[in-house]
Amino acid sequence: MNTKSSPDGITKKLNLPSAISVSDLSELLDVNPVEIVKELMRGGYMFAVNDVIEYELASIVSQVYGFKTDLDDPDNQPITSIALNTSEEDPDQLVERPPIVTILGHVDHGKTTLLDKIREANVVEGEAGGITQHIGAYQIKHNDKLVTFLDTPGHEAFTAMRARGAQITDIAILVIASDDGMMPQTIEALDHVRAANVPIIIAVTKIDIPNSDIDKVYRQLSEHNLLVEAWGGDTIAIPLSGITGEGINDLLENLQIVAELGELKANPDRIAKGVVVEARLEKSRGPVATILIQTGTLKQGDSIVMGSHFGRIRAMFDDQGERIKIAGPSSPVEIMGLNEVPEAGILFDVVENEKEAKKLVENQKALQRQESISLQDVHMRSQPGEIRQVDLIIKTDVQGSIDAIKNALENLNSSDSKVNIIHIASGGISERDVLLAVASQAIIIGFNSNTETGADSLAKQENIEIRQYDVIYHLVEDIEKALAGMLEPEFEEQLIGRASVRAIFNLGRHRRIAGIYVSDGKLIRDASIHVFRNGSEIFVGNLTSLKHFKDDVREVATGFEGGISLDGFDDFKEDDILEAYTSVQIN
Repeated sequence: MNTKSSPDGITKKLNLPSAISVSDLSELLDVNPVEIVKELMRGGYMFAVNDVIEYELASIVSQVYGFKTDLDDPDNQPITSIALNTSEEDPDQLVERPPIVTILGHVDHGKTTLLDKIREANVVEGEAGGITQHIGAYQIKHNDKLVTFLDTPGHEAFTAMRARGAQITDIAILVIASDDGMMPQTIEALDHVRAANVPIIIAVTKIDIPNSDIDKVYRQLSEHNLLVEAWGGDTIAIPLSGITGEGINDLLENLQIVAELGELKANPDRIAKGVVVEARLEKSRGPVATILIQTGTLKQGDSIVMGSHFGRIRAMFDDQGERIKIAGPSSPVEIMGLNEVPEAGILFDVVENEKEAKKLVENQKALQRQESISLQDVHMRSQPGEIRQVDLIIKTDVQGSIDAIKNALENLNSSDSKVNIIHIASGGISERDVLLAVASQAIIIGFNSNTETGADSLAKQENIEIRQYDVIYHLVEDIEKALAGMLEPEFEEQLIGRASVRAIFNLGRHRRIAGIYVSDGKLIRDASIHVFRNGSEIFVGNLTSLKHFKDDVREVATGFEGGISLDGFDDFKEDDILEAYTSVQIN
């Protein structure tokens, strides 16, 4: 990428955040987002319109269009979501917006009961609750101010949204039952919230039951480095009952205080941007999506793009099922008019018309970001002068392995390197572990733990590295090498072709060539050949020659015949099976 000045010859000044989406950058530069994508491609970077790029890359692109850039001081920025950055907005156009709150915790610790008490809709006992049952988000009013609640199924959905670039939660409420205390799922939810770096409020539920023990909850929280205000810390913890309603007002009051400290603002006078909360296909209405508007105002009739989907809003409904024409920041709405059902967590943008929407979607489908997260790249991802950090998600065989691994890895921390354990627990590696890794740019470590089938396929799809160990020393050694930039890549053999021996030809006294027929895939010159006879492997070696008739060739493909000789083996028999493998780097 070559920099150039603006048409008038003047280099303009631009303040950029530490990360910005390609579409947001195009707005700041007043350039078509497709042109930004093309410019990135010229530099060897494959990003789509809705992808987020780092400051350094955004700065290079900005210079191409005649802008000199500075990095905004993150300490002076309000606590907002990744997808919503108000630093480039005119301060006079920013207005206070409702906080977006997600409630997380163990499956039976009273999350739904608490939500129902807050919105006064008795869903727990089976009442329909109107469209709130399906919309996945709703608003309540407290002290004449709105609060938006995301009614997600749990921290898996919360992290799935983050994995797709949509960190939309401003405040997380962690629900812990006072009789059970912290359960494995509670700890997992806490790790997910910490990875998202959003303020946490603890809701200690079920205080109305006889075996309630609030102090036990506070003690367990302190063991996870959360000291509540009642014990002299700074973590807000509210004892409450979802049945009687005790403590609910205190919870809402504290939510609003945390929101005020976060200075949550948005510009309602710009085009709308936000995220898909959930979506489904209905027979009578077609694709229907619940979306959360983060900034701007959405109007009926707007053309909208969300990932590889688009549409024109034919109808819009609020969380009570009422048809509306417009919706502002932090509003959850249900929309109709999309061409297909989008994925939850996909960011959306409003564009000029459907023609522009189709153009952007075609570009999005053509340019899929291919970025792998591997332990070997840890050293390369850090900038000179920065603390080298490796982010890990660790699953062990038994609970007893956890402390040993944590202690061993903590010994690697120094003034210039750090091991950050985002989540560690016993059990198999699951899909939600992979989603957390995607959202947190982390590597997954398995210690004598299995990987679920769904997790393995998702990890390959998302280019997430899973490393398995059975000796703590080897685990620690690899992490230490990764931090020092000395970790060697791992390779695995990948089957590329299969052939059978049809005939054997003698070339002189000491050389024999096998005449083969390739039944599947292909054989290539630099492949490793495994020779099988009667189902047993009898030799592994490299090709010394590969021919098609009398010609030397680089490969012989499916359905063709050829001749091969191997280094160190010529005792071929008819019907021997030859499998060709090539070495593929897996990290």
